[in-house]
Amino acid sequence: MLLRRIARPLLAAPFVYDGVQAALHPDEHVEAARGLADQVTDRLGVARLTDANLTLAVRAHGGLTAALGVGLGVGLLPRVASLKLAALTAPLAVAHQPFTTRGPERAEKSARFVRALGLVGGALLAGLDTEGKPGLSWRVSNARRLKAQARQADVRHAD
Repeated sequence: MLLRRIARPLLAAPFVYDGVQAALHPDEHVEAARGLADQVTDRLGVARLTDANLTLAVRAHGGLTAALGVGLGVGLLPRVASLKLAALTAPLAVAHQPFTTRGPERAEKSARFVRALGLVGGALLAGLDTEGKPGLSWRVSNARRLKAQARQADVRHAD
């Protein structure tokens, strides 16, 4: 459908842009990820990530996000790419949550938080799009229904 050919690249654009920016210029992203990374490592009881390790993680996350965004944009396994993008973007929403921040920084974090939520929602919708074809749950229930009808027909013919 023509709409999907337009909508998928449009949805993919912010993922590709953000991914490339994180991979090429990780400093701002490392700063945002530091708080979340420290919370996770503290709760797991492991040593905090060094700046070099966190920078590598941010670059890897950015590269994967950009690659999956390109896959979504060109239609290469778009459902899989979309669901993986949603999973990769959810931690960004958590990292940018504005609820513990005060002052002018809160407005910036709120904007990033809402943007990340919107991207997760869009990616989930794209990931669940069956392009007008029946989904797996419908196929399973339809197969069960057809099998039950065939059994009833066999019972009627046996009488």
